[in-house]
Amino acid sequence: MQIRLAIPEIQTDSIVDGKGIRAVIWTQGCRHHCNGCHNPMTHSFTDGYLVDVEDIKKDIARMQGQDGITLSGGDPLEQVDACLEIAKYCQSIKLNVWCYTGYTYEELLDKAKKEPNIIELLENVDVLVDGRFVLEEKSFDVPFRGSKNQRLIDPKRSLKLGKVVLANFDELDSLLNSSSKMKVFV
Repeated sequence: MQIRLAIPEIQTDSIVDGKGIRAVIWTQGCRHHCNGCHNPMTHSFTDGYLVDVEDIKKDIARMQGQDGITLSGGDPLEQVDACLEIAKYCQSIKLNVWCYTGYTYEELLDKAKKEPNIIELLENVDVLVDGRFVLEEKSFDVPFRGSKNQRLIDPKRSLKLGKVVLANFDELDSLLNSSSKMKVFV
């Protein structure tokens, strides 16, 4: 079965969407519509364009100079199946995966009761940045987040322990050092 992802673009060489130099897959569609969102053009579920996940995997395989992949948007959790396939592929080739979502980790666990693939996606994500952007809590003092309410979560450990475990920056450095660098789009 062909799985497609609605995206506005794929960006390489980002240094603000996770640790290291990253390729960002911007997903199309978001239900949160956070006031002050830096990416409001990704809110619509009808804009952007559909891309076969297999084509995205081929693009990832051709990249170089990237430390990992970030799923952002929009909200990647609105397109769980496609993002799951991409995350599983990235993990299989030893690339770390970050995922930004407006849903909290607790909301995702609740949504997973009806959409079990959410759990499998979380099992294939190294860092989950959760929570809506809150303009009143906007801060430049919280690395890789837009507002203080958002958390950097280790979803694999959180699932294993049954409670939220925040990501450890020393472990993130180790994760980057153990993953191979990707190529840039050719």
